[in-house]
Amino acid sequence: MKKLIIPILVFTTGLNLFAQSNIENQIFDIGIESIESFREFLSIKNDANFKNEMKPLIEWGINNFKKYGFEVERLETPELPLLLASKVISEDLNTLLIYLQFDGQPVDNSKWDQENPYKAVLKKRINNEYKIIDWSRLDNITFDDIKKEDLRIFARSASDAKGPVMMILNALEIMERNNIELEYNLKVIMDFEEEISSPNLADAVKKYSSKLKSDALLIFDGPKHPSNLPTLTFGARGISDITLITYGPIVPQHSGHFGNYAPNPVFRMSEILSSMKDSNGRVTIPGFYDGIELDEKTLKILAEVPDDEEKMMNDMQFKKPDNVGKNYQESIQYPSINVRGIESGWVREEVRTIVPSECIAEIDVRLVLESDPIRLHNLIKSHIQELGYYVIDRRPTKDERLKHNKIVTFVSSFDYDAFRTDIESEIGKWLVKSLKKTFGIEPVKKRTSGGSVPISPFVNTLGIPAVTVPTVNQDNNQHSPNENIKIENYITGIETYLGILTDKF
Repeated sequence: MKKLIIPILVFTTGLNLFAQSNIENQIFDIGIESIESFREFLSIKNDANFKNEMKPLIEWGINNFKKYGFEVERLETPELPLLLASKVISEDLNTLLIYLQFDGQPVDNSKWDQENPYKAVLKKRINNEYKIIDWSRLDNITFDDIKKEDLRIFARSASDAKGPVMMILNALEIMERNNIELEYNLKVIMDFEEEISSPNLADAVKKYSSKLKSDALLIFDGPKHPSNLPTLTFGARGISDITLITYGPIVPQHSGHFGNYAPNPVFRMSEILSSMKDSNGRVTIPGFYDGIELDEKTLKILAEVPDDEEKMMNDMQFKKPDNVGKNYQESIQYPSINVRGIESGWVREEVRTIVPSECIAEIDVRLVLESDPIRLHNLIKSHIQELGYYVIDRRPTKDERLKHNKIVTFVSSFDYDAFRTDIESEIGKWLVKSLKKTFGIEPVKKRTSGGSVPISPFVNTLGIPAVTVPTVNQDNNQHSPNENIKIENYITGIETYLGILTDKF
């Protein structure tokens, strides 16, 4: 393996934390050498909707943390267990809890530009497209080559979130090879149901709170700032769900015979959804944004995040953002209503000339710390009732269909709450110091992220602060076909976690 002769991170102005020892070379070498193991890890199916397929993944987690001297135990739940890996050095030391996600989103093979989303491929950017190349390209390569060629590994969960799992294991491997001891007690909680909203996590945290007792929680998940600078995220929006169903005729009817006569449920749904937002994208429901006030200190924190919004809009190809905040960071400080899918009738090759029988809309309501999720759902329900709809939590009976002109089924659920940690907290200051020491640059400090992670049960039950340490590239296509991780980020992620694990907490 060809050794690096320059510091790994080209945006570092001076030598990084490990540059004056052979550990710097080890970070790169071990990272590259571990890619074969990473590929094997990626090949293990991890869709939590198929519980019977998750056993190999759970065993993988047990075996790989035991390898580094952790005591690993199963925390049983009604469905898939959590795993808790612990290494207690001394009761007199602080204890850090790290959250890792092992499961991934479902896959649709037909939408991926490779044979099998669980069979990782190496790709290189060629003429603005990513083309599969042979894995031998990683032989005798340098970090500069990896960056210049934009080499990436494409597979389900490459970034979300098997990549971070491999990063921490590689950091532990470097520590073992160099006889570097932890500076604090370490516990690692492994979640196998995150992508199905961790339905058993909250109860498990309460049940096993004594085992999980710690002083702070770090979440090794999520993408870095688009600049790819070292990033810390001090909060996340929560998430809740609403399913709406509107009704037309009991079975689809011929649109020639009954168009203009049988009510079309798509127009009913359109009335409901379009009434919730104005033409500028702001929620029109009175009181929806109540309680959120951004003071001068907060606005300064938000303004310091180096977003390139012109590039963001160019990449996503839209002219103007919704007018909820003055900029992107402000916009995600508020709760949101998002229609994530609508289903009714048939389209494309299966299109039929019918009046559909029903229309289903799936909605997510993102939550912030200041907003009560139950209150928000009640506001939405009341708004629909004011439009003249008979609102129920089940399908209507025949009598109800004949009695009420406009009917909607409203079913809601709550996944997890928002959380937020003060940037000036002790854990915040420690992490900022650690990343600055490792990379020689001030990290991007985000007050909150737009996405949601199941962290509030730990914060609320254990009474500890939580911070996310994201490491993967922002353009990783998480939750979508062609998910990927930059090998550049894989390497620097190892360095990030090694810096944290070797810094006294």
